[in-house]
Amino acid sequence: MRKRIFGLVICTALLAGCKGSEKDAKARLDNAKTLYERNELMAAKSEIDSIRFYHPKEAGVLREALALMRQVEYKEAERNILFCDSLLPIRQEEVATMSKAFVFEKDPKYEEIGNYIWKQQTLERNVERSYIRCGVNEKGEMYLASVYFGSTPINHTGIKVSTKDGLFAETVSIPYDGGVNYRFKDLENTSEIVNYKGENGMDAVKFIYSNAKERIKVDYTGGKPFSIYMDDAGKRAVVATYELASILSDVENLTNEREKAIKKKAYLDEKLGQ
Repeated sequence: MRKRIFGLVICTALLAGCKGSEKDAKARLDNAKTLYERNELMAAKSEIDSIRFYHPKEAGVLREALALMRQVEYKEAERNILFCDSLLPIRQEEVATMSKAFVFEKDPKYEEIGNYIWKQQTLERNVERSYIRCGVNEKGEMYLASVYFGSTPINHTGIKVSTKDGLFAETVSIPYDGGVNYRFKDLENTSEIVNYKGENGMDAVKFIYSNAKERIKVDYTGGKPFSIYMDDAGKRAVVATYELASILSDVENLTNEREKAIKKKAYLDEKLGQ
């Protein structure tokens, strides 16, 4: 008799627990719906996730929660597309204005992505001299390059930029490979060009950008000692290129986000039967 009573108590407790769990899950779902209607999409997603976490066995509520999550993500995708559509034309207009000070270089036979070069830094204007060159591709990835011209090789692999107060920044060291770091002789002179793409040169780029009004010394590192001071034109080139790179990067990110949102919206269209 006692065993039967004990069993009934356990069953009653379990049923009560199940009903309590279902009630709490539905309350969370109702709250998520309210948040969705208020366009508080991140909060709605968080509440739906809490249902999955706390009530993984409430199959009926979970099905409704999944449907609601898709509606939330659909509205989120629509919002992202609208945001990108509103901001992209502004950024693209800024690129059109700023790029007038640059030359756009692209060989369709060999290059899928072109590069913007500050007009005063084109190769034909900078023959037979040591200087710091820079540019940015269409996707907003900036590069720095150290160019050496002299009678004897120095075999450098990087640069260090510094100001008289002792502050400095360095590029990543790029070993000689005949490509990103390459050298050649012309008659009695040697030319060396080391390219620092993206993060490999970004510390130096930001240093030059922040200290453009200061006298900046450039030490060529990794080989024989050699140094120059950046002229004003070289510093202006880095500043202008860095600013253009920031806007091009925004355009690239906004374009990618828009494409992702469009694909997500199409996927959800199918799932929601719209």
